[in-house]
Amino acid sequence: MAKCDICGKGVHFGNNVSHSHRKSNRVWNANIQHVSVKVNGATKKMNVCTSCLRSKKVERA
Repeated sequence: MAKCDICGKGVHFGNNVSHSHRKSNRVWNANIQHVSVKVNGATKKMNVCTSCLRSKKVERA
């Protein structure tokens, strides 16, 4: 899974816990978008999480 090129957010791991308290592995994937971004006046395709897009840490091209 991709990581955010801005903040480094990526995959988190944990457990599914059933009613009987048996545990199995699970994964939380970050909401990563492949978008065109302005970097130093030029456009570049980057993997950016939606929280960085909403907080205006990057400017879309």
